Amino acid sequence: MKTVHVRYFAVLREQRGLEEERIETEAVSAAELYEELRGRHRFSLPADRLRVAINDDFAPWTALVNDGDELVFIPPVAGG
Repeated sequence: MKTVHVRYFAVLREQRGLEEERIETEAVSAAELYEELRGRHRFSLPADRLRVAINDDFAPWTALVNDGDELVFIPPVAGG
């Protein structure tokens, strides 16, 4: 089990009702973590519509998640 810090933006923040949280997870990759959170919080966006950053660097969805990491899930920006 590891503890990670997750930050949410835009629609994910609205759906979660929080800007950030610390969670305990057994997810191995960023994709596994997002799917866990998507199921838990009923996020409407699939992973292929988002980008992920780990510790301030954009990362592939296959990137490993380590204890103490900070992850940011970034939804598409609405144009206008």
